[in-house]
Amino acid sequence: MSSTRSSLPSINHIVVLMLENRSFDHMLGFLYADTGNTSPAGQAFEGLTGSESNPSASGGDPVTVYKIQAGAANTYFLPGADPGEGYTATNSQLFGSNTAPTPPVATNQGFIANFSYTLGWESKEKQSIFAGTVASDIMAMHTPQTLPVLSALARGFAVCDFWYGSVPTETLPNRAFVHAGTSQGHMDDKTRTFTSPTIYTSLIKQNVSWAIYGYDADPLTRQTFTDITHLADSYFGQFSDFQSAAANGSLPSYTFLEPGWGSKGNSQHPNYDVSLGEQFIHDVYYALRNGPNWNETLLIVTYDEHGGCYDHVAPPTQAVPPDSTAGEYGFDFRRFGPRVPTLLISPLIPAGTVLRVPEGSMPFDHTSILKTVELRWNVPALTARDAAAPDVGAVLSLATPRTDDPLDGVTVPASTGANPAANRPSHLQEVYADLVSRLPVPDAEQGTHRAPPKLETDYDYDNYIRERLAAWKAGRRAGPGKR
Repeated sequence: MSSTRSSLPSINHIVVLMLENRSFDHMLGFLYADTGNTSPAGQAFEGLTGSESNPSASGGDPVTVYKIQAGAANTYFLPGADPGEGYTATNSQLFGSNTAPTPPVATNQGFIANFSYTLGWESKEKQSIFAGTVASDIMAMHTPQTLPVLSALARGFAVCDFWYGSVPTETLPNRAFVHAGTSQGHMDDKTRTFTSPTIYTSLIKQNVSWAIYGYDADPLTRQTFTDITHLADSYFGQFSDFQSAAANGSLPSYTFLEPGWGSKGNSQHPNYDVSLGEQFIHDVYYALRNGPNWNETLLIVTYDEHGGCYDHVAPPTQAVPPDSTAGEYGFDFRRFGPRVPTLLISPLIPAGTVLRVPEGSMPFDHTSILKTVELRWNVPALTARDAAAPDVGAVLSLATPRTDDPLDGVTVPASTGANPAANRPSHLQEVYADLVSRLPVPDAEQGTHRAPPKLETDYDYDNYIRERLAAWKAGRRAGPGKR
């Protein structure tokens, strides 16, 4: 997709908020159900009709998708447990088998069966499950009534209804694609670090400013990519730092935002409180809208992967492999992951836009973010994947910024239920703790700590990560001779 006739050159700030583990249908499938899946601009929208179904786990009648009801105790905790999201689980959801057939023609008919299997082992291992959760809950879909913030922004600016995860698997490989255009063959969250070049060091070479912000802690991304771990602390911060930069007009050219990773956080990872993520999206939007850089800003809100949540569209199979060799599980990187919600927000975007690539073109995936950044600031492609990706510049079709506010009058929802995962550590907190335990921080005997202490609760992990990072930064400031 060309950006030659767009207002992309007028954009001086691109901000990306990447949330966790939700599919397109689960969050936005009913966005335009009231208008026959047609946007106010008259564009077709690939949403739900309400007839989509999956075979039941018990062998009875198929279960159709249904709308999550507002005001229930489980409204913001559905699907009630953490669905399978790894490579084999995704295969099971798409193909009904842990291995993909040849050719890999997906039917998307295995979501209930896989969730039933997942609930079985999670129950045995005493994982957090919302009381009363059943396998058919994977067919529960949010509506504009339950997600008023996300939905109002999608209607008020632009939504991409064919934006796919970069790989059909879990979080870290997909996040690697948005930062580096490759997961270096990795296909699961056991990966602790990636050594590939990132967009951030490419931006430095072009003298383009950037920053990565965690929510209430330093960003996990810094510790995940060796390319940026040891760069200056000034490139990294927390959400309050982002809010200050947006308010005082000192936003960098490219900004990446992370949510809070814990069970009490706002990542929207199943089965955490989705309403907290609604508040986070609201706060990001207004930090930008109320700042002096709003008219020259593009905000992209997306999700790293589908997280095992139902989607009815089969992922495409014409992806360009970023590397020359196959990855883990023998995966060839020619298949995308399922669709994820993606919003494009800017006063230079007409309301009610549904952005798609031309028929037969390479579809949008997370490397479309890289491609857009690369085009805007003349940065070379990192891999073959982002070189082939379409950019989103065509969505910026207005010459004069809009002044209306699609969130005017929208109330952020709040959950009435109790979080079933309260104070349990998340998988990414465990990853983060392991990473910071490897940082060169002297212990009392002037050795280097390796294994973290015994950590049990969400609070324990947050505290350990915070203290370990502070000690590491203090050592860096002291200099090598004083460590």
